[in-house]
Amino acid sequence: MEAFYLTNVETLCKRGGEWSVKRGVCMVEKSRPQLQVKIAGRPSHSELAGHSMWSFENLDEHAQALNLGETTLLEDEVYPFTWNLQKDGIVISALHNHWIMDRPRLMYAHYMSIENPIAFANKVANA
Repeated sequence: MEAFYLTNVETLCKRGGEWSVKRGVCMVEKSRPQLQVKIAGRPSHSELAGHSMWSFENLDEHAQALNLGETTLLEDEVYPFTWNLQKDGIVISALHNHWIMDRPRLMYAHYMSIENPIAFANKVANA
């Protein structure tokens, strides 16, 4: 089961994410470099200002895992993104800002599911 999991995560990661596996958890990160963000009036190119991160835990006997995600969103992206995730059964666990004095205003959505990581990744990609 483990080999199946890692093969599919590698395939997913090769579509544009930076990834690592630690303690049986795959972390996938992808930045949003196209966002032109200012924090406190200064341009920021920090990964902390515009990113998406996901983790996929080990698969259980039903090929399901705990999947967690965090995505940086512009204000006008919040509703469509979170609506699409919820429509597909993904739980929105938090929605908040990280920075004060940021322009444009950035929001961070946290979400989770227990399902096959590939199904989770496809739902997030479609959101």
